[in-house]
Order: sequence, then structure tokens, then C-alpha cells
Amino acid sequence: MSIPKYPEYKESGFDWIGALPKTWVQKRLGHFFTERREKVSDKEFQPLSVTKNGIVPRLETAAKTQDGDNRKKVVAGDFVINSRSDRKGSSGLSRLDGSVSLICIVLEPKEISGRYAHHLFRSEVFQEEFYRNGKGIVADLWSTGFSEMKNIVVPVPGEFEQTKIARFLDHETAKIDALIREQERLIALLQEKRQAVISHAVTKGLDPSVPMKDSGVEWLGDVPGHWQISKLGHYADILTGFPFPSASFSHDESDVRLLRGVNIGVGSLKWVDAVYWQLDEGGELLGYLMKEGQIVLGMDRPWISEGMRIARVAQADMPCLLLQRVAAITPNSWLDDGYLYYFLASEIFKIYVEPDLTGVSVPHISPEQILGFKIPIPDLDEQLKIGRFIKVQLDQMAALFKQTNESIEILQERRSALISAAVTGKIDVRDWQPPADESAFDREVLEAGSEVIA
Repeated sequence: MSIPKYPEYKESGFDWIGALPKTWVQKRLGHFFTERREKVSDKEFQPLSVTKNGIVPRLETAAKTQDGDNRKKVVAGDFVINSRSDRKGSSGLSRLDGSVSLICIVLEPKEISGRYAHHLFRSEVFQEEFYRNGKGIVADLWSTGFSEMKNIVVPVPGEFEQTKIARFLDHETAKIDALIREQERLIALLQEKRQAVISHAVTKGLDPSVPMKDSGVEWLGDVPGHWQISKLGHYADILTGFPFPSASFSHDESDVRLLRGVNIGVGSLKWVDAVYWQLDEGGELLGYLMKEGQIVLGMDRPWISEGMRIARVAQADMPCLLLQRVAAITPNSWLDDGYLYYFLASEIFKIYVEPDLTGVSVPHISPEQILGFKIPIPDLDEQLKIGRFIKVQLDQMAALFKQTNESIEILQERRSALISAAVTGKIDVRDWQPPADESAFDREVLEAGSEVIA
């Protein structure tokens, strides 16, 4: 799709806007919005969640406070944005009346199209400018209030152009979102297949002809007749991390990394958010140094949408010290660490422990629960064969996972670039019309109205 530029531009004087169409105006955000500060109760006004997908009824996974009488009122047509930098991108035009947390800014549009503002304020370039104007006491977490937000100068075209830009972006982003959903469905199917491969191999083995027996354990079902059933604690030890005080964390990369729960992803460790500790020679802390191949599990919120937060320490992760709320699991010589790793990454382990998770806002698993998990124990040679089989199967899926995730990233980047280009006038969509073969799709988008916006 080739989209023309405007015939004439002028310098905006702002890096995030760049050159602006000559006919567009620049005014402070406060000229177009008033802040809605009315306090209400979530008993009278339904609680809403401010997400990266817009404003929706409160999610079941959202943290709930006891202060339900101290929230901000939202009226359908208001724009709501989360003020905290760690919630970047969480905003949107609300199609619902309701209430939101006090950390959100609620804006009532005036003299500006709400649909145009929806796209402008959700553009990546505006989001960066919005949080750049914030303030806070730590480098990676700060808030932007309306007092700072209202002084941001924003680009605004005429009423007709606002409508055209909003219609163009509604249509084009809906098409991109549909493609992203297709890729996400493929990932979900791959994740289901991954779990099915693991669960079947670690409970049924690789030989379909062997006699089976009732394991006596509900979540295991029938297992090969020659396998033993035992608590994990008979075959493995657990080390929980040391309570390193956060006030003494180091940011010197020459020190030793601390392996925290936040660093444990699904299948690998992630060091984007790393802190360090100055380790002296000798002393008790040496016992918390991780070894290559060791299985580590995040005990707080052990499952996320992608799966179990469990990984094995790789050579590239070392050296690292184990922090509290993380469990390091070491099997004895009768239990293969690869077999154990796949078992703990399976849905079977989740089924076992999920009913007994402690904690409300942050579900937690205890070392005792882990050690009490009953697992089938084939002989060591069979464990090794099962581990190798699963690895081959998962390696074959990994390439498709990677390709699909890369496709999603490309689509998301295109979506972001298209929105930023349209709301800052880098492309001219005044004469844009949906292709003839997509006119029905365009009508559906326009008829959906606020649902597309949210």
C-alpha cells in the first residue's frame, strides 16, 4: 500500500512530532481536554481495567484493593491512560461508564475527535513523550500527572482530517490485528502440542505396547506397569534463595548477578532486568552460587500465559546467586535432571499444585509442595531416552515458534509505525478509501465503533 505525503510541511520544533503538515495546528494538550477527577465507588460504577488493549471491564487477574470507594469516575467517550511508566501503552477511549484506579488519568475531550485522540495518544511516539515528562524516585518507574501531561504540545488537523485519519487507522489496524490473532492462535496450538508431547512421554513412556497400571494418583492416571511412584522429595533436594536486602543491590556488572524470580522465563533465564551483589571470597553465600544445568523455578506466580516459569541454568547464566522466592532443584543420581525438568514443566505439575497455591494477588508455591509432588520413576536409562525424545520434538517446534513470534513482531512494528505516521502527518490519508473488496469489512469496523476503539 502506497500512501502519499502532504504537499507542504513545517517544522514542529518537537522531536517526537517532527515535520508537520502546513495546515495542522499545534496546541497544548490541555486546550483539548479537561481532567475528570470525580471520586466514586466501584459499587455504583463498575470497575474497569486500563490495558494495552484499551478500557475493558475489570479483568479477573487484576489486583483488587480494599479501597473500592476511592476511584475515578469514567464516562463513555472519556480517554483514560495509566500514569505509571511500567504500564506504558495501557490507555484508550472508553466505551463504558465506570471507575478506574487513582493511578489513571481520565480526560474528557473537547474540540477534538475522541477517535483521533485515541490513536494519537496510543501511538508509540506520544507514549514515549508522555512518560518522558513524568517524575519519580527510581530510574525505571515514574508517573506522569495531568499537570505535566496538559503541557505536552500535540499535533491536530482539521475536523474532517481527524475523522479520515481515525477511519483509516480503525480499518488498517483492524486488519493487522486480525493477522496478529491468527499468529497468536498458531502459537496457542503449538503450546498445546508442546504440553501434550511432554505430558504423554513422562506419564506413558515411549513404548505403547507395555502393560499399564493404575498409578493411584489422580493427576497421573495409568502409567507403565514397571514404573515406580514416589514423592519427588525422595529423589531430589531443594535450595531456596538467600534474602539479599534490596537496599544493597549493586548495579556494577563486574559483580555477581542475582537470580531473582523476575529473571525466570518459560524455558530460559532472562537478564534484561539484572541486579548484582558484591561477593566476597568464602562465607555462606558461596552455597547459593548456581551450577550449570541446575533446575530453577519461580515460586511466586509460577505460571504465566506462556507456561511454567522454570528453566535450567546455562553456562552463559553463570555466575549467579540464588535470591529468595526462587527454588533450585537438584535430583540425586537415580533421577535424570532432564526428565525431571520436563516433568515439572508439564501441565501435570500445574494440575497437582494449582488448587493449593497460596496468596491472592501473587500466587505462591512452597518447597514442601514441590517435594511432595508424586512422580513416576522409570529406570535411569528410560528416563534418559524420554528426555532425549522430548528434546528432539521440542527442537522441531522451536523453529516454528520463532518464525511465528517474528511475524507477530513485524506486524506489531508495522502497526505502530502506521499509527505514528498518520497522527503526525507523515502520510496523507484525506483521499483514502477502503479497497472495493474490503468495503464490507470497513462497514463492520465502522459499525463496531467503540468496540474497535477499545
